[in-house]
Amino acid sequence: MLAELKGLNEECGVFGIWGHNDAAQITYYGLHSLQHRGQEGTGIAVTDGKTIKGVKGEGLVTEIYHTDAMKELSNSKAAIGHVRYSTAGGSGYENVQPLVFHFQTGSLALCHNGNLVNADQLKGQLEGQGSIFQTSSDTEVLAHLIRRGGFSPYKDRVKNALSMVKGAYAFLIMNESQLMVALDPNGMRPLSLAKLGDAYVVASETCAFDVVGAEFIRDILPGELLIIDDNGFRSEMFAHASNQAMCMMEYVYFSRPDSNINGINVHSARKRFGMKLAEEVKIEADVVTGVPDSSISAAIGYAEASGIPYELGLIKNRYVGRTFIQPSQSLREQGVKMKLSPVRGVVEGKRVIMVDDSIVRGTTSKRIVRMLREAGATEVHVVISSPPIKNPCFYGIDTSTKEELIASDKSIEEIRKIIEADTLTFLSLEGMLDSVGKVDGGETRGHCLACFTGKYPTEIYPAKSNYMSEEELVQNNH
Repeated sequence: MLAELKGLNEECGVFGIWGHNDAAQITYYGLHSLQHRGQEGTGIAVTDGKTIKGVKGEGLVTEIYHTDAMKELSNSKAAIGHVRYSTAGGSGYENVQPLVFHFQTGSLALCHNGNLVNADQLKGQLEGQGSIFQTSSDTEVLAHLIRRGGFSPYKDRVKNALSMVKGAYAFLIMNESQLMVALDPNGMRPLSLAKLGDAYVVASETCAFDVVGAEFIRDILPGELLIIDDNGFRSEMFAHASNQAMCMMEYVYFSRPDSNINGINVHSARKRFGMKLAEEVKIEADVVTGVPDSSISAAIGYAEASGIPYELGLIKNRYVGRTFIQPSQSLREQGVKMKLSPVRGVVEGKRVIMVDDSIVRGTTSKRIVRMLREAGATEVHVVISSPPIKNPCFYGIDTSTKEELIASDKSIEEIRKIIEADTLTFLSLEGMLDSVGKVDGGETRGHCLACFTGKYPTEIYPAKSNYMSEEELVQNNH
């Protein structure tokens, strides 16, 4: 569904390159391919081996990196970049990444995809020891931890700092001589390595490699610290991989369909979601349609498995400005109409199966159902290619309270009545896991299913306990 209208947004995407004489331009193209992961702000930091400088701003990639900005970033051999949708820390220019820090002994640029569940505790400790924070982003915590590592070798300071932060994170850490890449011990966020000529590239999604012409090498491992410099790359572990838990919503919604996560193509997984739905529920209908864009693959799968023809019953307007990325409540309904249009010639007089990836609040689903009926659909059957989202996410998705989630306290039948559908069906948890697939040898991949099951892969710290009952907090942490 439309993330900007339904209130389900990924925190960000990261891109980095080392060893290319046009690093900033390559990073621009990489970030453009990751724009779906964040539209609030973007930044690029570069180094020529002697200094670090950066350009950032609030807006889209195409808006920030004008000719003068790219000139400012030229003559660099390495770069890291970021696209952001704020969750922890809120919006604002100061929170746009990469964050750049200058010390007497050098500089540091840092960007992050995910969310640190113990950031508030660490900030309190650091402030008590004299640290002064310049942003409200949890990402800045890591920079302070690295800097306070004393006179230990830089690599050891980074590894020690990483061992102190908890949650979901894919970090890019660049100084004048190297780029360090780190993934949390649970592997909750996608992060991969590729090669472009003699340069090494890292990105949140493999689609970025295709855009810049890089050749995929492998995924970054949970708990791995990858160190890239002029001599190539080397790998070390800063933590033991534990309870691998890739965010399932990457497959369901966030990632581009042409990306591969843990060896699984996202489009193929979503198509299997739809096929599994068709096995789990039998509906008599005339046409299947999907809500653009992330639900199209599942809708195709449902149509293929059910034998009911797939049609473009809903069209997305791709030229609506950023005014409607985060509309006020009073503009939400008009925003939906500007973003989506029903195709009357397809749905009029038809029994329609509307496939969507998820339901968060239910408000947008209700409006789309109404639009289809106004366009002449005689029946609207809603099928969702994931289980009900009942629990908040603390790892970088902006659903931090149960009150935001319609399925947290309502049955499927109650939700059906609210969205005014003739029927409402969700994909089963087992069907979703089967559809993602298994690794070679038949072992089931590890996934974070917390938003569906309430079982979190990490400890939930007191600052987050406001969003959970005491019973839930104790149950999760023990």
